[in-house]
Amino acid sequence: MMDILGQGAATASAADDVIKDVSEATFMADVVDASMTVPVIVDFWAPWCGPCKTLGPALEAAVTAAGGAVKMAKVNVDENQMIAGQMRVQSIPTVYAFWQGQPVDGFQGALPPSEIEAFVARVVEAGGGAMPDGGLADALIAAEEMLAEGDAASAVETFAAIAEQDPENAEAFGGLARSYLALAQVDQAEAVINGVPEAISAAAEIEAVRAQIELARQAENAGPVAELRAAVEADPDNHQARLDLAQALHGADQLEEAVNELLELFRRDREWNEGAAKTQLFTIFEALKPNDPVVLNGRRKLSSMIFA
Repeated sequence: MMDILGQGAATASAADDVIKDVSEATFMADVVDASMTVPVIVDFWAPWCGPCKTLGPALEAAVTAAGGAVKMAKVNVDENQMIAGQMRVQSIPTVYAFWQGQPVDGFQGALPPSEIEAFVARVVEAGGGAMPDGGLADALIAAEEMLAEGDAASAVETFAAIAEQDPENAEAFGGLARSYLALAQVDQAEAVINGVPEAISAAAEIEAVRAQIELARQAENAGPVAELRAAVEADPDNHQARLDLAQALHGADQLEEAVNELLELFRRDREWNEGAAKTQLFTIFEALKPNDPVVLNGRRKLSSMIFA
């Protein structure tokens, strides 16, 4: 976990930038847009709320101590009832953490300082994570370079060696599975992910490869792009054809086009097939790097639709 609480206090001017009072008019810019690059903790409060008077200052102190690794938005529910309703705030204090336009964590009620600090640290981790420690860091970098340069076979050997030396290294297991995917060995990649130790089974690197494997399986069964596009053009409300088209486009490495089709499906009927458009979008986002332009633009457009 990142050591954010041992840092010195931020200056007053820095604190003003990190902690803001947010209204319905500025929520999109100060929370959703801002969370594309740094996590934003949103505190829903009211002047008459007793527990809010305890939680608010403690939360501000923990956010300030994070030195800019996380921001805080304060929303007065009396003055901003629409946003509170959209976020289903039923009691206060309620706290949500936003990352890349979506709520990723939260809690209700006042917490002791230790739990507040742990929450803020967890949110910081969600937005950045930790770099690998020790002498294996150079080996991981070398393996990633092999994979990027197309030498997936050598990357397999290097990642496997790292995983053998450090059996709970999520980056090594994730890299090993990605290397097998690059070799079109989907079954091998799936076997690696299914065999990871329980301690790292929920790590971001592992979840990302799970999404990549799911997308690879879809690509194996995807129909011809031209035929699916013709079906959608013939009947724009054929939601299944549009979903199939998006999967085929992704399989053809036309990622932006795939995301656009899913956004259009979400716009037309967000509840269709148990929210299939949103589910597929999240699968694509999870499979890519968080700072990928396709992810950033797609998340922003999706958030605009959700909070419109």
